[in-house]
Amino acid sequence: MVQMSGKQALMEQLVAEGVRYVFGNPGTTEQPFMDILQDYPQIQYILALQEATALGMADAYAWASGRPAFVQLHIAPGLGNAMGMLYSAYVAGTPLVIYAGQHEPRGVIQELILAADLVSMARPLTKWSVEVQDAADIPTVLRRAFKTAAEPPRGPVFISIPLNVMDQTAEMAIAPATYSRGRVRPDPQAAAEAADLLAAARSPAIVCGDGVALSGALEEAVQLAELIGAQVYSTFSAELVFPTDHPLHQGLVNIIREAGLRRQLAAADVLLTVGAPAFRVLYPMPEPPFPAQTKVIQIDASPWELAKNWPATLAIVADPRMGLRDLLEMLPSKLSETARRAAAARLQAAREQKEQARQSLEEVARSVWNAMPIAVPRLMKELVDCLEPGTVVYDEAITAGGHLSRYLKFNQPGTYFGFPGGSLGAGLPGALGVKLARPDSPVLAVVGDGAALYTIQALWTAAHYRIPVTYVICNNQSYRILKFNMLQYLGEAMAGREFIGMDLVDPLLDFAQIAQAFGVRGQRVERPQELGDALRSALCSGEPSLVDVVVEGGVRREPRSP
Repeated sequence: MVQMSGKQALMEQLVAEGVRYVFGNPGTTEQPFMDILQDYPQIQYILALQEATALGMADAYAWASGRPAFVQLHIAPGLGNAMGMLYSAYVAGTPLVIYAGQHEPRGVIQELILAADLVSMARPLTKWSVEVQDAADIPTVLRRAFKTAAEPPRGPVFISIPLNVMDQTAEMAIAPATYSRGRVRPDPQAAAEAADLLAAARSPAIVCGDGVALSGALEEAVQLAELIGAQVYSTFSAELVFPTDHPLHQGLVNIIREAGLRRQLAAADVLLTVGAPAFRVLYPMPEPPFPAQTKVIQIDASPWELAKNWPATLAIVADPRMGLRDLLEMLPSKLSETARRAAAARLQAAREQKEQARQSLEEVARSVWNAMPIAVPRLMKELVDCLEPGTVVYDEAITAGGHLSRYLKFNQPGTYFGFPGGSLGAGLPGALGVKLARPDSPVLAVVGDGAALYTIQALWTAAHYRIPVTYVICNNQSYRILKFNMLQYLGEAMAGREFIGMDLVDPLLDFAQIAQAFGVRGQRVERPQELGDALRSALCSGEPSLVDVVVEGGVRREPRSP
């Protein structure tokens, strides 16, 4: 036990936890913390100009590093500014430890400027929210926070520490958190029943979610899909959950259109969801999205996700990798020769369909190759030709995301990151978090123009810390996804209606100039023949760079030729 102040205990505990970066935006109630940082040069403070940017960086850093990230926010307004990104982190299950300074108790009672009940504010979007009342508790609270954030189901934790507690002294012992170890295997009988259902399936389908990536089960998911010839869909995920170039991969589940989701699952007689919610969609569904006769098997480490919305035939609590491994051990002896041949035939048919789809993509790209504004297929094709091997991509392309996943082939863990929580603005700061976690890998972020504006301040952080990421802005001058949603909402009644508040025009936004104002190398591309050189120049620059690509944004017309 050593006598030390609360602020020193906080820093010593961060060192013990191996924290390398603090993502934050400072304020008066965090002055003790901001002052003592200079005494701990092994921890670098990464300044964000707005709290949402700090959360966005930390979120991606946690996923890319596999460790909880530490965030500093400033009392009530700072926590409020970060709530959108905190929501996404909570939904995605990102391990974050978030600290905010608080007035001493008398200041809260007197309702001083910026005072609020921080614990109550944070509680709905965190696994645990707590205020430290005694400096002696700081090491214990920090250890518990890191452990709680990291253990399944993962998620953010919030800690409020009043100013007076940071300056108190007490006898304390510093030690790193003890993380529980172990993977939960499925109940043997449940696994056997699941294997029986899959062995008898004539048209199986698999839905993979982030649980597959977290448990390192990408290879097992591929083996199982090939063994039974299952069509595979991915949920919106923070990481790669199934190789996008695999013949059996059918893309993302349709979260916007109920009819689209039903079409995807209509043919499945057995549906296996692994580490994925079933289903997190945009609009309520009055009935299950799969046919009544479909046998539904769910495997997830979190009991909360199992049969949460719709009844399941089998709900199995298990680590996804352990669950898939058990199925792979049991299935070979249960598959008849007829079933094996049928699975092989489905796999071969999928290969042929994938090849046809590839040829169709090539035809589409050729047909719009010289279109102006630039066609998204050409943008993505040019990106494919420019990327170095091992490039990590952060995807917030929104309506251009479908083309991104079709042209860029993601097949290795750690090469793809996204924003499953749905809060816009993750792309610009997220790329910085990934690069800090993966300094030896090239990092590219493909971001929609509307999304980029939510956290445009991240460009300053990129320039200030000289973090060499490349941003490609898909500038369609609109909130295009909202237009698609409006068309879905109104259907035929949309004829003659206007899109109110969905166009980013008058004045037009020039992201290259915005980037330059923040100190980032920026270039605007409006002509398709300039695209390749601009992308190669940015990707090879070795500095933070942004390419503002003016792309077709219409939802009712085709791009015109020059």
